[in-house]
Amino acid sequence: MNRMTKRESSGEVWFTSDTHFYHANIIRFCNRPFKSVGEMNDVLIANWNGLVAPRDTVYHLGDFSMGDGFRVFRRLNGNICLIKGNHDKDKWLRDMPFGWVKDVYFLKAGKRANKWLWLSHYAHRRWPNAHHGSLHLYGHSHGELPGFGRSMDVGVDAFNFEPVHLDEVIKILGQKEPTEHHKR
Repeated sequence: MNRMTKRESSGEVWFTSDTHFYHANIIRFCNRPFKSVGEMNDVLIANWNGLVAPRDTVYHLGDFSMGDGFRVFRRLNGNICLIKGNHDKDKWLRDMPFGWVKDVYFLKAGKRANKWLWLSHYAHRRWPNAHHGSLHLYGHSHGELPGFGRSMDVGVDAFNFEPVHLDEVIKILGQKEPTEHHKR
């Protein structure tokens, strides 16, 4: 994957999922190359801030933190919007100033691209307007579930522990065929 550089202009759009800040067991479960949860947190934060500018928007598709994520949250660039994952407990989220928190979201993104994106923590085989070319981004699978049609896992395990930019998403998924739900 080509690493993008941080853009000087603001207002860029990024996606990520499954950071699992403070989750020591995720290192073993996903065979992450870190010796400790502290090292994992520091690398994820450095990778994030190396790409995301302070005025960019990041859509985090769930499993943000397994504990006091506020200590990490305040170190991250961007306006962060959260699609809740199965590990995102209200007691860990209540003090974090997310732009918003939702279960799923249908996003119209990009003045240049004019694309609709179905954002969910979980992978779907069908999503709104899939047959009309909408894209679906998900997490939860930690890079182990290939996309279906124009869908893909944007989690850190699938993208070298970095967020992925909207332009990269469109480039990757634009080459795939939309799903067809009216085949007989």
